[in-house]
Amino acid sequence: MATSVAIFFRRFRQRFARRLLKLRDAEPGEVVLNQRRVFILPTRAGLVFGVMLVVLFIASVNYNLGLGFILTFLLAGCAVIDMHLTHRNLAQLHLSPGRTAPVFAGEEAQFELHLHNRRAHDRYAILLGFIDTDNAIEHAIDVAAHAASNVTLSASTHERGWMPAPRIRLQTRFPLGLMRAWSYWKPDLRALVYPHPEDDAPPLPLMQGEREDGRGAAGHDDFAGIRPYQAGDSPRLLAWRQIARTESSALIAKQFEGGASSELSLDFARLPRTMDVELRLSRMTRWVLMAEARGLPYAFRLDNLHFPPAVGPAHQAACLQALALHGLHAGDDGAGA
Repeated sequence: MATSVAIFFRRFRQRFARRLLKLRDAEPGEVVLNQRRVFILPTRAGLVFGVMLVVLFIASVNYNLGLGFILTFLLAGCAVIDMHLTHRNLAQLHLSPGRTAPVFAGEEAQFELHLHNRRAHDRYAILLGFIDTDNAIEHAIDVAAHAASNVTLSASTHERGWMPAPRIRLQTRFPLGLMRAWSYWKPDLRALVYPHPEDDAPPLPLMQGEREDGRGAAGHDDFAGIRPYQAGDSPRLLAWRQIARTESSALIAKQFEGGASSELSLDFARLPRTMDVELRLSRMTRWVLMAEARGLPYAFRLDNLHFPPAVGPAHQAACLQALALHGLHAGDDGAGA
């Protein structure tokens, strides 16, 4: 019963906040903070300043102080100007999402954002930060007139898959701090979160007769000469002495005969089925990183997805993305199998 009541009040509060603050879902493309999207209220200092104005006005009336009236209305005029400047500092600001880079679960996802000021006045001390996240750090940024500024916000990741950018709050108290203007924005931006690599993963599943440099052990690997370097060759095959003698920047690799060319295969189905799915994905992630670090060409198989043997950033990114999205629906933003 208590749980049902709590859920009811939480949904009611969310709907009330969405209507009152005009909270929107993810907005693609460029967004403009028009007049209706910017809210403004006095800060604590502003409330104290208002109380002081009331006291000054009452004292001026009771004692018929002309200079008191002048001071009261002068300070009140400053407060009105401050309210206008605070609201103007945020209104009509153009926002657009930038780029994100994939990260591993447990790391900080970085979301790049662009702020465009197409007005003739500068904007100062605009604070940006994610709300409803573990990382509530706000970044201050200035945007010059007819210019743009970039800012990168971080958010903690916990699960693999697509992580949408949390809702962002922009606020400012410029210039006097008596007023606080703020607005909300949820960019149509998401970051790909790879599975967390297993910490104590076993060695790579090299088949019998294979070596860690990607060459077979049969025939004692007799040296047969040199050849141009090919993508996927192990760094151990580089002929450094011949490279140093050549004037060009082309790489040269050693060629061996008699050794059976080995193939490292990372197959999800070969892992014990008694293992948890997430643990198997973490192990595959670690093996991909280990194979890339050693320069070993590796084949990759995950259910019906199969990549031929290769090595390099593109191959690694394709394998890690397949692991990150394994078992998730096409429209899932979250993660968790």
